[in-house]
Amino acid sequence: MPENVPYIHLRATSPAVLPSLLMCDFGHLADEIARCEAAGAPGLHLDVMDGHFVPNLSYGLPLVETVRRLTRLPLETHLMIAQPEEYVGRYIDAGADVVTFHVEATADPRSVLAEVRMRGAKAGLAFNPPTPLAAVEPFLDECDLVLVMSVHPGFGGQEFEPVALDKLRQLRAREGMRAALEIDGGINEHTIAAAAEAGAHLFVVGSAIFHTKDYRATIGHLTDLAKTRVTT
Repeated sequence: MPENVPYIHLRATSPAVLPSLLMCDFGHLADEIARCEAAGAPGLHLDVMDGHFVPNLSYGLPLVETVRRLTRLPLETHLMIAQPEEYVGRYIDAGADVVTFHVEATADPRSVLAEVRMRGAKAGLAFNPPTPLAAVEPFLDECDLVLVMSVHPGFGGQEFEPVALDKLRQLRAREGMRAALEIDGGINEHTIAAAAEAGAHLFVVGSAIFHTKDYRATIGHLTDLAKTRVTT
């Protein structure tokens, strides 16, 4: 694990705004990561897409390994891939501190969560806007993180789907809920406060950071907006 605050412990210091590298300039990857570090980003979110589970391709193990060499920031790999049970170990070996996969992508989420944690990483479980909360409820006690998708996964820059807020409220209200709550998709200055009020601790942000000139100012502004409404 990195020497700084482990990714999953960011719940204690929430709200935490986490840049999603999917929207960065990959032609200047090292510079982009350095800018995120200088901006005070507490961690980085890496979206892995396979063209099967989602209708798009992004990047895989080589890029995760590269990012790990370039930064000491905690890394979450968000596996938007089919059969994640075949790959979680490889992503941990590549340098992921948190591995998040989709409940819709495997027949046995419990065993995948156990595999991730056995290998020393933190385990996250994601679910898509049409998927009911009931699909993840049986596995919540084994999750370090629950990722509520507020867009359909596969492409950046989509509009926020408010159904995610209802799911966050229900998760926050569960007795004994210990997992960090993360939201991903369409998070920007217009949506982050509502997501914080609904219960999110971690906020994945792509274009709302990387389409601006001053990453520090943007991350600071988004964090301040979330702080006005964040719940415990």
